[in-house]
Amino acid sequence: MKINIAEDELNINPQDYCLLTDLYQLTMAACYTGEGIATKRASFELFVRRLPNNFGYLIAMGLAQALEYLEQLSFNSEQIQALQDLGIFNHVPQKFWQLLESGGFTGDVWAVPEGTAIFAHEPILRIEAPLWQAQLVETYLLNTINYQTLIATKAARIRDVAGVEANILEFGTRRAFSPQAAVWAARAALAAGFDGTSNVLAALKLGEQPRGTMAHALVMAINAVANNEDEAFKAFQHYFPHAPLLIDTYDTIAAAKRLQKQVEAGIEVTGVRIDSGDLVKLSQQVYSLLPETNIFASGDLDEWEITRLRQQGAAINGYGIGTKLVTGVPVNGVYKLVEIDHIPTMKESSNKFTYPGCKQIFRNVINGQIQSDRLGLKDEPAQDNEQSLLKIVMQAGERIPISLTLEQIRQHTATSVASLPTNIRQITNPETFPVNISSALESLRQSVARPKPVTAN
Repeated sequence: MKINIAEDELNINPQDYCLLTDLYQLTMAACYTGEGIATKRASFELFVRRLPNNFGYLIAMGLAQALEYLEQLSFNSEQIQALQDLGIFNHVPQKFWQLLESGGFTGDVWAVPEGTAIFAHEPILRIEAPLWQAQLVETYLLNTINYQTLIATKAARIRDVAGVEANILEFGTRRAFSPQAAVWAARAALAAGFDGTSNVLAALKLGEQPRGTMAHALVMAINAVANNEDEAFKAFQHYFPHAPLLIDTYDTIAAAKRLQKQVEAGIEVTGVRIDSGDLVKLSQQVYSLLPETNIFASGDLDEWEITRLRQQGAAINGYGIGTKLVTGVPVNGVYKLVEIDHIPTMKESSNKFTYPGCKQIFRNVINGQIQSDRLGLKDEPAQDNEQSLLKIVMQAGERIPISLTLEQIRQHTATSVASLPTNIRQITNPETFPVNISSALESLRQSVARPKPVTAN
């Protein structure tokens, strides 16, 4: 049965965020209500059990959108009626509907600042709220945190291998998994160190200047009409005098030679883009012809390809990063219950165990370099040279007014990456960063663990 929610469109509106969840979040919340535990205080932590292959660290991102979601979370009468009309909830207690009507998120949120380097088993954020609320928000939080953390980590790695002087732009909108993902990807890339994005909506929302070049279509269209590729360059320069020219539609070197003559005649060519072919050889040849012109490369680039280009002496000043930034192996973050009604809980499944209790990350930093991390209980004191990474960012459903600007997050990301050991930052076969488990947390784990069944000989 089709339900008329928000004009029956598939576009997501903030008022529909409450329904942007997996069904089992709602059915579990209803079950909690029937069992009389829905309003008990519960704590869930969002973390990864293991890093993606060839990732030595992750850059936490997406907190701003997570908090926006929590602030706007509420059910209206139409949405509640739509759920009731499904027939799935025919046997739930009336109090469940009263909970949904009662208002939005009223809990606390602890999180590491966006742009912080984190490792396996370290909580990116913790939700402390009535059980039904903490359960309901799992799906949306994992969606935004997992995706933006992936993009931010890829972007940080690309910035790290490309160097601080490279001009790096995000070009991933057409390859992102959805329009919403495209906006999130642009934000995460900028926050992790990119210089700009071609996504106009994202740039305007973030107070940034959208950045871009031109496409082959313009060159082909004007060339078809005028029978002259240079007319396309001339036209684009007339309207956008500082934009790079795309020179590989037909013959890259022939186009560069003609532009060289323009430069010799006093016409400024600020930049060119190469999107195909042997980027090492072509960039070197173009540089020999246009040594004062910025050379921009694009076309399925990532951290490994940029490393190869640099190692082989490519004469490239900037990069456009699209498909391989916004797609790829996901960050497999999970969201697990660690405490309810002050009772610590843990999952003991094979290869999927969790540590019980509300935790804190204690980071040992000396002279700006990370030495080690210690995962402990939230009430443990920090030791010498340790920083407590998880900070309270929302209390009783109200955001703490300490949000960082995009530029501040960008700087924090750069500092975070620079503080990591070189063997953790390497993009192929990085070593595992030491995350120690505090004695108090280990003692709690042992006390909570279920006794192993005794088997007969």
